[in-house]
Amino acid sequence: MSLKGIAIDVETADPHSVGNAAAILSEIASRLKKFAASGETSLIDLKSLPFSPYEYEQLRFTLGRGEISANLDAIGTSEIIETQFPGVWWVTHYNVEGDIVADLIEIAAVPNILLSQPEDVRAGLERLHAIISQSAS
Repeated sequence: MSLKGIAIDVETADPHSVGNAAAILSEIASRLKKFAASGETSLIDLKSLPFSPYEYEQLRFTLGRGEISANLDAIGTSEIIETQFPGVWWVTHYNVEGDIVADLIEIAAVPNILLSQPEDVRAGLERLHAIISQSAS
């Protein structure tokens, strides 16, 4: 599958624009190309980049929403949204007060935060064994 067919149109009507929306879209395309070719995953930290409010919304609009979304509740909420481009995820972490503490674009088949951690799997297995032992007695 070629990425050349992905049309990206960014309008800059904001006089305070610093041009980051177009640059980020190009960076996303480059990283998505690497991911498609080699499986190499990556993150782009949006909070570390200067965006005007218009550019931020334009980026969100251009990436759009795909078919998958998830919300996690752990020391605050995390919102994981597949964009309209498979393999490109918008991951936003909020603190308990609702402030954004991390805003990321993740290039991956599945965002890392959704993967079961080995220690959690082991703890779950122990709980399952305990339930099986109790029900057998």
